[in-house]
Parts: sequence; C-alpha cells; structure tokens
Amino acid sequence: MASPTSSLSKVRTFPALESKAAERLAAALEDSADTTIFVNGTTLQLPAVAHAALIEVLSRMARGDEVSVSTMESLLNTSQAATMAGISPSYLRKLTDSGIIPVEYRGTHRRIRPASVQAWLDSRSEQPTDGPE
Repeated sequence: MASPTSSLSKVRTFPALESKAAERLAAALEDSADTTIFVNGTTLQLPAVAHAALIEVLSRMARGDEVSVSTMESLLNTSQAATMAGISPSYLRKLTDSGIIPVEYRGTHRRIRPASVQAWLDSRSEQPTDGPE
C-alpha cells in the first residue's frame, strides 16, 4: 500500500528565546549525541530523532525565529481507505458521497482520515444483527 498523504494539524507556536540562552543550550546539545532530561524525578535519554529536533528548535529560536510545532496527520486516498475498511473503492466513494464517511478534497482528489474509516467500521460492529436470538 502506498504511503498516506499528510496534512498539518494541531499547530502550536512559541516565541523566540533570549538569544544567548538558546545559543548556549543548542551548543551544549550539539556537543553530545546523548541528551538526558529529568521529568518528575525520572531520568530519560532522548532518542536520536528527538535530540535532532530539539537542536533544530533551539537553533531557530537562537536566530530570533518564532517556532511552530505541528503534528502530521495521515490522510488516505480512496484506494487506501477502501483497503483499510475491507470494501471496494467504488463503495467507499458512495459512502463519502452520502456523507457517511467524512472526506476532504485536495483539488479533485478525495482524502479520508484513518480515524473516520475506523469510526465507520466501529459503528458497523455496534449495529445489532437481524439473526435469530
């Protein structure tokens, strides 16, 4: 299956730090591949990707830049959403056309949130069946 497309959501913006403090922090982080933090009395070592992100944020703040942090949220195309739901792409298009599964458009292309597909699947499993009791 192809990788989902992404959309920005949940953005928080932070003002620039005082330049000297941010430069000092960024320099200390760059000198070591190990960044250990203390959270509520617990020592945690940051994974390499978090270490790199922290250096990037501090470097930008040291330059006087305001920094925004956002979460990438996956969006599926029609085929990917249909595969996730175990239905045909044409049936999925009917569900989006009728508003049963919410859809976003990127130009003329439909994009569906995985959570919307899951909500539809969950609602189907909660429906009573018309079988003998």
